[in-house]
Amino acid sequence: MEQLTQKLGSGEMVIQELPMPQLTSGMVLVKNHYSLISAGTEGSTVKAARKSLIGKAKERPQQVKQVLEKLKQQGIVQTYRAVMKKLDAYSPLGYSSAGEVIAVADDVTEFKVGDKVACAGAGYANHAEIVSVPVNLCVKLSPDADLSKACYNTLGAIAMQGVRQADLRLGESCAVIGLGLIGQLACLELKASGVNVVGIDVSQAAVDNAKNCTDIAIVRNDPAIKDRILDFTDGQGVDAVIIAAATNSLDPVNFAGAISRKKGRIVVLGAVPTGFDREPDFYKKELELKMSCSYGPGRYDLNYEEKGLDYPLPYVRWTEKRNMQAFQKLLESGRINLSYLTTHEFKFEDAPQAYNLVLTHSEPFLGIVLKYDIDKKHDVKTITTGSFSPESNVNVAFIGAGSYAQGNLLPNLPPVNAVGRVAIMTNSGTTSKRVAEKFKFAKCTSDINEILGDDKINTVFVATRHDSHAKYVLEALGAGKNVYVEKPLCLTLDELVEIEDCVAESGKGVMIGFNRRFSPFAKFLKKKLGSGKMSMIYRINAGSIPASHWIQDPTVGGGRIIGEVCHFVDLMTYMCGSNPVKVTASALPDAAGLNDSVNIIVDFANGSTGVIAYYANGSKSLPKEYFEAYHAGVTGIIQDYRRAEVYGRKVESMKKANQDKGQPEMMRVFFDSLADGSLPIPMDQIFSVTKATFAVIESIRESGMPIIIK
Repeated sequence: MEQLTQKLGSGEMVIQELPMPQLTSGMVLVKNHYSLISAGTEGSTVKAARKSLIGKAKERPQQVKQVLEKLKQQGIVQTYRAVMKKLDAYSPLGYSSAGEVIAVADDVTEFKVGDKVACAGAGYANHAEIVSVPVNLCVKLSPDADLSKACYNTLGAIAMQGVRQADLRLGESCAVIGLGLIGQLACLELKASGVNVVGIDVSQAAVDNAKNCTDIAIVRNDPAIKDRILDFTDGQGVDAVIIAAATNSLDPVNFAGAISRKKGRIVVLGAVPTGFDREPDFYKKELELKMSCSYGPGRYDLNYEEKGLDYPLPYVRWTEKRNMQAFQKLLESGRINLSYLTTHEFKFEDAPQAYNLVLTHSEPFLGIVLKYDIDKKHDVKTITTGSFSPESNVNVAFIGAGSYAQGNLLPNLPPVNAVGRVAIMTNSGTTSKRVAEKFKFAKCTSDINEILGDDKINTVFVATRHDSHAKYVLEALGAGKNVYVEKPLCLTLDELVEIEDCVAESGKGVMIGFNRRFSPFAKFLKKKLGSGKMSMIYRINAGSIPASHWIQDPTVGGGRIIGEVCHFVDLMTYMCGSNPVKVTASALPDAAGLNDSVNIIVDFANGSTGVIAYYANGSKSLPKEYFEAYHAGVTGIIQDYRRAEVYGRKVESMKKANQDKGQPEMMRVFFDSLADGSLPIPMDQIFSVTKATFAVIESIRESGMPIIIK
């Protein structure tokens, strides 16, 4: 299928052939009939992408700050890879579409093949022939729905959430500042609800368009604008103002205060600064300033958007999906008429021309709709890149190729002539194709059978989200493949038992991404200290991660103990040469219920002990990791994988300009092991370390009781 993409680095915009999206749990596959270009949001994205690097930096100072932080922590190489990954990526465009359901996941009961639907969401409702959308970002339409208007779905819901935040009653008045597409939609919805509407914009053309959806529309520079609004509201001022403008000026928010009545409400729907002047209006009128968050409750909530868990209607009357449904009912009933909004319709293959119109303003426009060829057949799940034909004893495929894989695994593959690079599979077709092209893989796919059923592929890398690690490990082992899996190995004890049984039956081992033991600093300490009974301390200044992040979700990321603390248990296991047998842990109480700051004591079979101090509440200026080991009169220290010292009869040290956590050496050792049949990390250590992380969680749950690892 074809999709419109843009490179964030160069601004290059192309329609390219990609594998059809994956149909995963809770998703529906939709064949787009129409999609809407959001001239404001998407126009800004496209414009920013076409700027120079300096221009991009000026526009995104927060991201520049993040890059500098990464440079400080991880060095030039990793920072450069991360930045170039972002700039070279194919970025999908679009987030509002309508079409027909062509497939549903096994657990989806709300939709069936053939249903007409409207879709929402960046990364889901893209400008593409086929899209995969979660059930809570998709609404069913009547069989005779006009999909050319239904594709306004997302913007209609955004406008509706702003209207709801204004909390207006029948007969009250509202001014809408900014009469672009969302402002016009807000005006239409306000009129449909019996509110008296004033439209305001700096553009005379926008004001002229708004005569279709307002009681009065006034250009901002009209010298009599305040008097006209006061006359319209019988001298009181409007009950509410919705700011749907996008500007760096403070004028919209200050002017909103000037035209509001006492105790009025101002809702910020657009991208405007909120540093308003306190005097004279906001203070004396006791005005209320409110933000409107996108489509409504549920937005940015992993449980709602990705897992399909709804909020109970009696307690959350209007979610983002219910806002979309309400908008579609207004369309269906004819209570709002969008006919005048669509000023341009382009064939999908002419989408770049549509964006040129947005950027150049070569002619007036408002709503720009892309129309798709609905008679075209779509069944291709695999795309060949033509870049490489595998001819090797080791032929590799990647399942998942996100930021970590692109920054640390793929760049450290052996040369193309040494290892066959066969297939890439990711959730996003844009990612899989870009990675396949960049790292010279023969094909990209959305079909797991293209990997498991390909006899040429004998080695599979699993670098997906944590909840799918066990599934893919088991499937790859069952297909007779060598397996590398990023940590963690799995999320539950039941999954671990299943993997243990599978390893025993297949006779094959699994390599896991415990990279720190392969760091030159760890090897330096190991050589100087040797194995045996030792005392160890590992302090990790982990930093905070929001509770809403997928890593914190117990069923998706497993939490930070399973997802990251496993690294530190493994390094201790490697250093002392013995498996963990007992764990005791206590966590700092956290309002969100997270175990992000935790003290862990690990006892090992040979009598060694280790203390892991994993803290999320420290200063960002402190380096992340610090490790000490004490053995037979010798002390070894690793400082954030940039420097190591060993204190014995004399002080020995090593340091590197860039941080080295062992990924290059880990990859080299793994591929060497495929040739000689050895295991880079013994399976009993992998299983014991994984069990130790489960034991940490159990010990915290049991108020610090010691947990024996069996």
